Amino acid sequence: MASYDSVLARLARVGQEHLLRFYETLSPAHKAQLLGQISELDLESLPGLIERYIKSPAASAPPTDIEPVDAYPHDAGDRRKPWDRARYRKLGEDLLRAGKVAAFMVAGGQGSRLGYDGPKGCFRAGEVSRRSLFEFFALGLLGAQRRYGRVVPWYIMTSPQNHGSTIAYFQEHKSFGLDPASIMFFQQGMLPSLDLSTGKVLLARPYEVATNPDGHGGSIAALSKSGAIDDMVHRGIEHLSYFQVDNPLVRTVDPAFLGLHAGAPDSSGEMSSKMIPKVSPEEKVGVFAMVRREGRRSLDVIEYSDFPPALAKETTPDGKLRFNAGSIAVHTLGVPFLRKLASDPGFELPYHRAEKKIPHVDLATGEIVQPQKNNGLKLEKFIFDAIPMCRASIVLETDRIEEFAPIKNATGVDSAESCAAIQSERAARWLESLGVRVPRRSDGSVDAVLEIDPSHGDSPEDLRDRVRGLQVAPGARLVI
Repeated sequence: MASYDSVLARLARVGQEHLLRFYETLSPAHKAQLLGQISELDLESLPGLIERYIKSPAASAPPTDIEPVDAYPHDAGDRRKPWDRARYRKLGEDLLRAGKVAAFMVAGGQGSRLGYDGPKGCFRAGEVSRRSLFEFFALGLLGAQRRYGRVVPWYIMTSPQNHGSTIAYFQEHKSFGLDPASIMFFQQGMLPSLDLSTGKVLLARPYEVATNPDGHGGSIAALSKSGAIDDMVHRGIEHLSYFQVDNPLVRTVDPAFLGLHAGAPDSSGEMSSKMIPKVSPEEKVGVFAMVRREGRRSLDVIEYSDFPPALAKETTPDGKLRFNAGSIAVHTLGVPFLRKLASDPGFELPYHRAEKKIPHVDLATGEIVQPQKNNGLKLEKFIFDAIPMCRASIVLETDRIEEFAPIKNATGVDSAESCAAIQSERAARWLESLGVRVPRRSDGSVDAVLEIDPSHGDSPEDLRDRVRGLQVAPGARLVI
C-alpha cells in the first residue's frame, strides 16, 4: 500500500491536499482505507478536468447540420427501407450457433430510487413470478443457449458499491442455471466528485473520498483493464449484445439485430443501435440523427436537452415526428472495434457534466453537510459517443411494447407498475396472435397480469405449443 508521504506528495502536485485533513484523527483501518482509495484515483488528470469542466466550461453548442437517421423499420416490408428479416435472422442465428456472440450488461446502479437497498439488478421485475431483473436476463440467455446449442458468455459491469453484493446474489441463486465459468464480473471506473465552485475533490466522510461512477462510456476502458476483451478474443467472441440492467424486456441476444449489425451493406459491424419512435417532442430520450462534423456526416446521439426545440417539433407530411429515433441504450458492439479503441493511446470519450447535490464533509468542522442546492459536479461518459467513431453505423427500429419497459422510478412512468402493465400487454399481443382469447377492460387494457418466461422464447411462435388450449380468465395472474 502507498505510504502517507507518497500520497500526500501526489495530492500536493494537483492541489488536493485537503483530502488528508482528518488523517491523524482516523483509526488505523480508516487511515488504510483512505490511502488505498486515493492511490486508486487518477489524480494527475484532475487539473485538466477542473479547468475544462469547472473553471472554463465550454458552452454545449448543438450541431446545426442535422438530418434524420435512415433506420431499418420494425416492419421489414416497409417501403421506406425494406429488408429481409428472415435472411438477417438466419445470419444472426448462425453467429450464435458458432459461439461468436456474448452478452454485455451494465449493472453498476443501486436501487435507491426504487426504495430498494441493494443492486438494482436484484430488484423485482416479475409482477407474478417475483423474479429479479438479473433473473430475467439470465433466463433469456438460458433460452438462447438451448435454442442455439452454444454458451453465450455474459460480461457484467458492476460498481465498487455493488460488486460484492452482486456476486453474492448470483452465488446464492446458483447463477440461475447458467455456468458460472461463462459469467465474468468486473468493476467500472470511478471519478472523484468535485466542488462546483472550486474544483476541490469532496470528502464523503473524513476517511472516504466522494466518488461517482464514470458512466457507461467508461465500459470500454473497463472491458480492457479487467481482461474481459482478452477473454472474448480467447473464446472467439466477435460481437457483444449490449444492454442496461433496468429493462427486463430487452432481448439479451436478438438474431435479426445481430445479423443486420454483422451483414447489412451499410454497416461496418463496429457498433449498431436500436431505437423506438418518440411519443412526443418532449420525451426525455436521446435522439439518433445524422450530423455533419469536420466535413464528415456520421450517426450520432443528441441528448434531448441539447436537441434544437424547433427541429424536435418538426413533422413529416403524415404527421409523425421527423426526428423520432429515440435511443433505448441497446447496442451491438464489434469486439475488434472495442479492441481498437481501447488500445489507442489517444482514445477518449468526452465527459458530460451533471450538477448534483452531493453530501460532503465540512473541512472546518468535520461534520457532514446535506446541501439544499447543487454544490457538486459529477462527470460521466456515455457509450453512444463512440458511434461517430465507427466507419458506418446502423439503427434498427423496434416496438416499445415489445422491448422497452425500464424500471427507473418508484412510481409512475418507468416504474415497476408501468413495467408490469407493458409486460401484460406484450404477453396479450402474443397470445392473441396465437388465437388465445385474452380478457380486456372497456378501455382496452388487459384484465389480467401476464408475464412471459424469457427462457421460453423471443417471439409468439416460440410459445405456440405451450399455450395450446390455454384459457385466461379475467383477473388471472399467469406466467407463460
